Parts: sequence; structure tokens; C-alpha cells
Amino acid sequence: MQRVFDEVASLDKRCYEEFFLSEDILMEHAASGMAGYICNNFKKDAKIIIVCGSGNNGADGMALGRLLHGLFDVSLLILKKPSSPMALLQQKRAKSVGVKEIEKLDTCDVLVDAIVGTGFSGSFSTEIQNTLEQMNALEAFKIACDVPSGYLFCADVTLTMGALKRRMFLDSAKEFVGEIKVLDLGVSRDIYEKESNWHLLDFEDLKLPHRTKKDSHKGSYGHLALALGEKSGASIMSASSALRFGSGLVTLVGYEALQLPHQLMYSHEIPANTTALALGMGLGAEFSQIELDTFLDNSLPLIADADIFSMPKILEILERESVVLTPHAKEFVSLLKITNVADITTEELQKNRFKYAEDFCKTYPNVTLLLKGANVIIAHNEKFYINPHGTPALAKGGSGDVLSGLIGALLAQGRTPLEAAINGSLTHAKLALSYKGADFSLTPDDLIDEIGKL
Repeated sequence: MQRVFDEVASLDKRCYEEFFLSEDILMEHAASGMAGYICNNFKKDAKIIIVCGSGNNGADGMALGRLLHGLFDVSLLILKKPSSPMALLQQKRAKSVGVKEIEKLDTCDVLVDAIVGTGFSGSFSTEIQNTLEQMNALEAFKIACDVPSGYLFCADVTLTMGALKRRMFLDSAKEFVGEIKVLDLGVSRDIYEKESNWHLLDFEDLKLPHRTKKDSHKGSYGHLALALGEKSGASIMSASSALRFGSGLVTLVGYEALQLPHQLMYSHEIPANTTALALGMGLGAEFSQIELDTFLDNSLPLIADADIFSMPKILEILERESVVLTPHAKEFVSLLKITNVADITTEELQKNRFKYAEDFCKTYPNVTLLLKGANVIIAHNEKFYINPHGTPALAKGGSGDVLSGLIGALLAQGRTPLEAAINGSLTHAKLALSYKGADFSLTPDDLIDEIGKL
């Protein structure tokens, strides 16, 4: 689990004030880290073009060109006259050792984007936009220096400085960052970084519900009760997922007899030994208000999804002590409006997912939020986690129902809502990535089958 930061200017400042490191020293370490990556991954004499801006990101690129000169065929394409003191200095240093400057893009083996970095918040000129389009069109291995410029450069790898930046994990950035590697800036990351409320999850953080107690029975592993709604297939997929993920018993609770898979139980009421609830998957209009009141008349841990987010009942659910919400973007916008946290569009949410997750958790600190997306956000009170392992293969009806079942199974087995959300989300991503078929062919049944191979 790695820390993630909204900004790193304060971390750089700490290096200057507490560790007596200069801006020049940090930049040299950044350039050295990038040079090390290139030397380790490309043959000598490979043709490298570094596209530089006028500020300190461009200065990083110029320093990189100096370090690679003599080992590779290196050229600098400087888009604007250097303006920052470090850019002026690094250009002078690069020229002094003979690094050549070119006027336009050319074919190359490696293309480095060093136009703008983390601090950029403006807009590009037409000329620079055209250059970025040309850069994206080149058939070269593409490296972003610190961050892809304006999140418009499609990098194969982003070599970021010092620490992970939160903006890299916006859904819209996923298309551009590629693989992300963090470079040290003169001190180790443990020293450079401070504490953070935001963390990046990896599969090493996954804790599966393995059964280690030999003296046990089906009741030892919980009983999940799911509301069987109008679109019964959704809740059946959730129930099947939960049973496969270790819940000792799974019961679908409904008010109309249906033909169900033989391994799933059915009841008109919540069984007495139920340990967790799941509600919302395919709910539709099948449940009356009275039936909803009956289903929720308890203090059991609850996973809530889908249709429930547009119902007034969600306001009561938010007051429960143990609840996980799993909305996608459109559902979360509806939830924000119902709760008076914010009245925004889906587009506005996607630009500021982190902010609105924080705002929601300030208002409802007892709730665990799992905001679906290309990069999943999991939040509880002041703890925030990003699962970056999502894949387009999951963009298919029923995938979210499987996720709800995974989380419900963990709640039933005694995991806390936050633990259930984190481990359910990581498992969901791992199932999709483990699937051997074409990404467009993944179905909910495939995901459920993959659970047995974990």
C-alpha cells in the first residue's frame, strides 16, 4: 500500500528546509532516475527525443538529455524559450556538453514528454496541442516526465518524482499515465513523504477469506440474505458470487416464488441466523415500502447498491452503523443530491471524484463508500483508498452485481465494512485480470467461475 498526495510542493519545500537539499539537487536526482530507467530498458545508441517546455518540467528533460548524451542519440525539442531559472541553467548545461536541439519532431525509439508537470493548471496553445497530437501519433516508446502533460500525452510509462500524485488516478487520466514508477529525489520515499489520508491499493493488500479453523461448519462462515427484486437475475448473480466467495449460507428474500439455482435458499423473510444483508441489485419496483421496512428492521451489516440510491429509503440506510454503498458515477451524483451534499453533473463529479468522496464522508463518517469507476475509490471517515486495477473487461451488465456479492460474503463472514469493500474490490479486479478469454467476452458467470481459481 503506497501513500498518495494531492500536492507535493510542500514535500519539496520540506526537503529544502529540513534536509538542506536544493532545487538543483532534487532535479538532478529526478533526471538521474529517468536516465537509469532508460539505460536499463533500451539499447545503447537508441534514438531519443525529449520534448521540453519552458519551466521546471522542461528543465528536468534538459537535465535528462545531458545525462544520456554520449550513451544514446539524444535530441532536445524545446517548444518555448526557457523561462524558469532552472530551465535556463539546464539548457546551458546541456549545450555545454553538446546535446543537440532540433526544430521539429522526427521518428525515434524513445519519446520523452517534459512539457509541463504537476503544477500546470492552464490551457495549451494551439501549437502545443498540435505537438502533443503529433507526439501521440509517433511509433515510439513514450515516457512522461513526472506526469503526462495536461493528461493529453499517452505515455507507456510515467516516471513521477518523489511520490504518487492523486490526480494521476482520476478516471480520465487512466488512458494517459501507463505504468507508473516513482523516482527518489535525494532521499528515500519514506523520508520524502509525510502521512497521507489517501493510499493506493495493490494485490499484496488482498486478504482472501481462507478457512483456517478445522472445527467449523456452515454456520461458522455467516449467512447472507439478499433482497430478491424485480430483475431477479441481478440478485441471483450476487447470491451466487457470495456463496462462491465463502459465505456459509445464502438466502434470497422475496415475495414471489421463483425457480432458483439449487444451491441458493429462498425465503419470504430474513432467516433468524442472518449475519449480513444485501439490497438494491435488480430491486426495481418489486419491493413495496412495507417490505423494505421489514427487510431493514434490524442492525445487521448491509451492502447497498443500484436502485436503492434513487429511493428515499437511502436516507435511513445512511444512518446505519455498518453499511457499504457501491454507486457508479451517475448513482453517486443522485446520492449527493438526495443528501444535500452537492448538486452537480456527472461530468463535474468525474473531474473532482476525490473532493466529492471526501465531502460525502465528512457528512456521513459512519458509511463506507465504494465509488465505482476505472479507478475505484473506497472511503470511510478520513481514510481513503484507490484501487487502480480496474479493467474495461468489467464494463458489462452484471459485473457490479458480482462485486456486491463479494462484499456481502465478507460482511457475512465478519469483516468490517471497510475491510469488506477493500478486499471485495481487489478480488473483483483480480478475477477480471485472471480471465484468459478476450476482454470483451467476460461475463458475470466468468467472474464467478474465476473465484474458485484464486
